[in-house]
Amino acid sequence: MAAAANDGAEDNQLLADVQTLLTEEHGLAVVSTNQADGRILSSIINCGVVDHPVTGEPAVAFVSRGDAARLGHIRRGSPVTVAVRRGWKWRGVSGSADLIGPDDTNEAMDAEGLRLLLREIFQAAGGTHDDFATYDRVMAEERRAAVFVQPDRVLGNY
Repeated sequence: MAAAANDGAEDNQLLADVQTLLTEEHGLAVVSTNQADGRILSSIINCGVVDHPVTGEPAVAFVSRGDAARLGHIRRGSPVTVAVRRGWKWRGVSGSADLIGPDDTNEAMDAEGLRLLLREIFQAAGGTHDDFATYDRVMAEERRAAVFVQPDRVLGNY
């Protein structure tokens, strides 16, 4: 089992391991957050490793519906864990998360930047689309947000 706590090169290798596992199954992973009552909420997501658009640091990123409970948990300060498993190989990435979306604005990201960012994350998670105009429309209608999990800790057996 390996663990890391933000020591640069080792973190980058561990995140490269995460990305390798993600590419094996269309970015499929489990994300977990803490609910207000302390219970854990876990759900299935598609994610990828993407550089944070503000910090430039690599992070595990996914796109979430604006009405998803996990966004409320993150806004409240819940830590986030993303677990990726393929056979007996796995990595868990835990840390705080940043949100960028129509309800979580960032000075460095305008509406056009958000539109392109959501596409970038979708594609990093293995997504493809025949009609990105429709994709963009649905993302806006669902008030989708980009979630960036900053890796404080990466564990696993790889």
